[in-house]
Amino acid sequence: MEDLLESIVDEVVNKVKKEAFIEVEASGRHIHLSRKDINALFGEGYNLTKLKDLSQPGQYACAERVTISGPKGELKNVIVLGPERKETQVEVSLTDCSSLGLKAPIKQSGDLANTLGVTVSTDKGSITLEKGLMAAKRHVHMTPDDAKKFNVSDNEVVQVKVFGQRPLIFDDVIIRVNKNFETFMHIDYDEANACGFSKGCLARIIKK
Repeated sequence: MEDLLESIVDEVVNKVKKEAFIEVEASGRHIHLSRKDINALFGEGYNLTKLKDLSQPGQYACAERVTISGPKGELKNVIVLGPERKETQVEVSLTDCSSLGLKAPIKQSGDLANTLGVTVSTDKGSITLEKGLMAAKRHVHMTPDDAKKFNVSDNEVVQVKVFGQRPLIFDDVIIRVNKNFETFMHIDYDEANACGFSKGCLARIIKK
């Protein structure tokens, strides 16, 4: 009887979580590469090596690593994410920027206007980007159905309370709605440390 009761309670709790909260993921420094830059860094016609799928459909972590260099220092073993993109984009935290000696703008992924140049290298090649370095704006990937459930729309800006070990309300969080998304909030490691993030951490949207 106790086992049945616990099962029912767990089911109710999980349902409430699903209806009221979204899961949070912390995203470390990484790079998305164009075909041209893959060729320059790894060799002509090189194919990235898929290591594992990420939460967003079609996105995956690769076995390949690169070094990002700035005027003050460098970041080694930066993970490459696939698939290849039209333009190369480097996403780092503001702490990473300090290590590089650069002040990258906070931008939404894909918006490369006014982003910074940086050097990217491997043991096989090196490139100097004219643009592409950014600190990613915190955001929530969301399915259309979940957007209706949470009463939000694409590109809407909201507050989100993250229930980490140090619960924190994040302002200026952008909602990104697409039928190809899975619903997750993405923050970088600086933000994750600030709220005491751990895997499975949940958050609640607060309408402004």
